[in-house]
Amino acid sequence: MRKALALPTIALAAAAFPLLTVTGASADDGAHSYQANLGALNASGVTGTGMVTIDGTTATVMIDASGLVAGAPHAQHFHIGAQGACPTDEDDTNSDGFVSVTEGVPYYGAIGTSLTTTGDTSPDSGLAIDRFPTDGDIAYERTFEVTPDVAASFEAGTAVLVLHGVDKDGSGTYDGSVMSDLDPTLPMEATAPAACGAFSASQMGTTPSGGAETGGGSTAGTEQTTAMGVGAVALVGAAAAGAVAYRRRQAADQA
Repeated sequence: MRKALALPTIALAAAAFPLLTVTGASADDGAHSYQANLGALNASGVTGTGMVTIDGTTATVMIDASGLVAGAPHAQHFHIGAQGACPTDEDDTNSDGFVSVTEGVPYYGAIGTSLTTTGDTSPDSGLAIDRFPTDGDIAYERTFEVTPDVAASFEAGTAVLVLHGVDKDGSGTYDGSVMSDLDPTLPMEATAPAACGAFSASQMGTTPSGGAETGGGSTAGTEQTTAMGVGAVALVGAAAAGAVAYRRRQAADQA
């Protein structure tokens, strides 16, 4: 029997977790542009692109994506510190029908930046679901400061764009009998990655600078926001732990 998503009232906790960071110098002086072509995960059907221009540690970000669940929060992040790659649906290692956050971490790494519509953009806001887009089609643009490790990750080619939240069963909401790897009280649909794209240097020039301090996509439809909020701490922690575990496995294989 399918278990529908319950909506208890939960206060989000902003908790800092140790993240696997990129060492070395920050990005060179001058603006550099990067592009990611989003590929669908978990049969989401999501398509889109991400464009980023970084000048020192000032980033102008544009995301255009379609095919997401309308009226539900979609966390979106820069992930850093791993392979700079995306998983595929074949990376469902436990055969539960989903590529989970945990299964994707060895490819894309820990959260480096939370692409919120307003306010804080640190990993602490990894699932600040009242500040992420909730439209089925996202047109996001914002200019803000990133940390030196995030800027360095773009320069090193290990930055990845990930959007979360899928409707794999076509019900129009986050539900289902498979439960989240981050919180067993939540459906997997609420936290599973919907789309992923690795950034590479762009030859298309800098992104337009309009729309700073705003994020496209309304924040209406917050009736489903608790679905993501419950797993906020777990998502950041799982990302960090998964990335560290991957590096340890690499070291062991080389020993």
